[in-house]
Amino acid sequence: MKQHEAVIQSLDRLGGQATLADLYRDVLQIKECEWKTKTPFASIRRIVQQRREIFKVRPGLWALRSYKDKLGLSEYSEKAEISPKSIEQNHSYYQGMLVIIGNLRKYSTYIPNQDKSKMFVNKPLEELRSLKEIPKFSHDSLVNRSATIDVIWFNDRLMPHSFFEIEHTTDIQNSLLKYCDLQDFYVQMIIVSDEKRHAEYKQKLNLVAFADIRKRVNFLSYNILVRQYEFEIIKANRDFVV
Repeated sequence: MKQHEAVIQSLDRLGGQATLADLYRDVLQIKECEWKTKTPFASIRRIVQQRREIFKVRPGLWALRSYKDKLGLSEYSEKAEISPKSIEQNHSYYQGMLVIIGNLRKYSTYIPNQDKSKMFVNKPLEELRSLKEIPKFSHDSLVNRSATIDVIWFNDRLMPHSFFEIEHTTDIQNSLLKYCDLQDFYVQMIIVSDEKRHAEYKQKLNLVAFADIRKRVNFLSYNILVRQYEFEIIKANRDFVV
């Protein structure tokens, strides 16, 4: 079996679409294909980028064209008009990545119940999170305020370790206001967004209202998040790393 055929077969058995990280794990398990290279991951990346049968859905996510209509997918384009459906899919995609990374790092993970039926690739977020309800770690007003955060990692004492707000098209300032309300907790505060919104993030964070949290909030771009996700998946499956 040729290498590109193995990648296509893997995408097919993964439901028509898959992250690069899942492809790395799955393709190399196909015994009929030999990878006589020290850099099989680079070969897989080249194949998904060059084969006409495959298209990019969003950073780190690829799909077979034969599944495009069936799965209701759109081809990735930075210039494309952003529809409500694609906004929701992008949001839940990055939520799923953050939840999986948190799980692999042994944190308890939470997403709001309003998002539990949304999909990460082929799985609902409800199946990925480890907590069905947010822990009662403080006063009700503060717990309720944090319950709307897109992703939370909790430590083994069920205290919040990291807050993640994903800002695809919404106002970054709203998330910063939320972080201000929760600043008394010893917790990482992270805004996740496209790199092109980094300047906007810095502008908002420099407002006088956010002086108390300015040194505590960090920006995580989608592309960096995707690379961290791939690294965590590879690390968790060392048996297939070459």
